[in-house]
Amino acid sequence: MSVETKYVEIKTQPWGRMTDITDEVAEKLRQTGLKCGTVTIFIPGATGALSTVEFEPGLEKDVPKALERLIPRDLRYYHHDTWHDDNGPGHVKATILGPDLTVPFLGGKLVLGTWQQIVFIECDTTERERKIVLQFMGQ
Repeated sequence: MSVETKYVEIKTQPWGRMTDITDEVAEKLRQTGLKCGTVTIFIPGATGALSTVEFEPGLEKDVPKALERLIPRDLRYYHHDTWHDDNGPGHVKATILGPDLTVPFLGGKLVLGTWQQIVFIECDTTERERKIVLQFMGQ
C-alpha cells in the first residue's frame, strides 16, 4: 500500500458558494499512478466544507439559499462576542457539512456517479484562498 499527499489550491467566493474540484482531484490521482484505493479530501480551517453534488447552475443557487434558510445570517451568534467578527453562521454551516470527504478510485479513476461532482463549499463571509489536502491511499 502506498500513501501520497497532494494539494489543490483554489480561490473561493463567500456565503455558501460552491467550487467544483473534481477535475483537480482526478488530475492529482493521475499524477500518483495509483489504480485502486481511496482519496481522503480535507480542508484545514473552520469555515469550509466538502461534499458531492450535481454541480449545475440551479444547484449553485439552491445550495447557498438552503444553507441560508437553515442557518440565517441575521440570528445572534455568540461566536461574534468572542472574536468580534461576523462569521458565526459560517462556522455553524461548516460544522454541520463537515471538513472531509472520502472517495474510492478503481482503475485509476474516481468512483463517482454520472452527475456527481466533488465540491468545496465556502461558508465564510469573504472570499478566501484555500489549500485543500488530498491523501491518496492505495496501490
